[in-house]
Amino acid sequence: MIQLQRENISCTICLDLLKDVVTLSCGHSFCKNYIKDHWNTEDEKRIYSCPQLEELKKTGLQAAPADHCYAGAEDVACDVCTGRKLKALKSCLVCLASYCEEHLQPHYQSPPFKKHKLVEPSKNLQENICPRHNEVMKMFCRTDQQCICYLCPVHEHEDHDTVSAAVERKQKQRELDLSLDEIQQTVQDIDRDVKVLQQQRKTLSLSADKAVEDTDKTFTEMMRLLQKRSSDVKQQIRSQEENEVSRVKDVEKKLQQELTVLKKREAELKQLSLTHDHNQFLLNYRSLSALSPSTHSSTINVCPQRHFEEVTAAVAKVRSQLQEDLTKTWTNFSLAVAEVDVLLPEPEPKTRAEFFRYSQEITLDPNTMFGAELRFAESN
Repeated sequence: MIQLQRENISCTICLDLLKDVVTLSCGHSFCKNYIKDHWNTEDEKRIYSCPQLEELKKTGLQAAPADHCYAGAEDVACDVCTGRKLKALKSCLVCLASYCEEHLQPHYQSPPFKKHKLVEPSKNLQENICPRHNEVMKMFCRTDQQCICYLCPVHEHEDHDTVSAAVERKQKQRELDLSLDEIQQTVQDIDRDVKVLQQQRKTLSLSADKAVEDTDKTFTEMMRLLQKRSSDVKQQIRSQEENEVSRVKDVEKKLQQELTVLKKREAELKQLSLTHDHNQFLLNYRSLSALSPSTHSSTINVCPQRHFEEVTAAVAKVRSQLQEDLTKTWTNFSLAVAEVDVLLPEPEPKTRAEFFRYSQEITLDPNTMFGAELRFAESN
């Protein structure tokens, strides 16, 4: 058991434990350096062989392939193997058959097979057979754009433009390469544009964030200014109120004092008028007449229309003016925001397909003159 395990992990070339393992399609493993040295001696071959299989061929023994070398349901099987088939290593476009490594050897060793075209294993080899003449289709009909065999131009494709499949492949390959170059260039262009748009998107977001921050700061300053003005107006109103109330109180106090003096004199005069002694009346009258006359005017100058209603009206006027200014300038704000346009406008349409992108169905108003003329034309 130990000997068997060592054989499974040993290189059959250096006879030592495997190092830097390389596993061939046949399932055998070797040290990378030693298998390269072995293949360097086989440069004249078109395919490198397995040293272990070659050794078994020399001794006349048949090696049992590894399980993973047998063809599965999705693999291309060797057409020569009997019983359980091995995986095909190559397919031949001339033989229209697929071969494993062992059955492929005649194509490398026998001169008649060396001109055959070997390709990667394919399950579609029968598609290369002409269904009408059962011959390999090595020609191409440019008129009908299909592969044909050498007998097809005699009957079905007579007088058609036919060339060898290799010539057509060469031309189509050039066209394919051009298309591939265009696609690759377009991919590069789109990739560049995507990166530009991504950068523009980041820049746009940063600019929008800064604009929101700045405008918010500006409106906050405006509201702070309005708040300050509101406080100033309130303070001025209260200060003026205090001044005027003080003046009114002073006048009111003087009037109250004068009123007291007048009421006292009124009482004295009434008392004098009730005196029955004429001499006593005249004597007291002279003393009462010596009192200073009242300095009070008949009316007080009060201007009720000059209360604080004018202040309220003035503030209301400022509010209306501010609202009007904001309404006018708001259009400028909206236009400034709308002018933010990262993408350039699309070019003017030139082709019919480009014009059709802007087409719209037209519905005529029957009440118009043109609509009436159209209805008249349709009725006739």
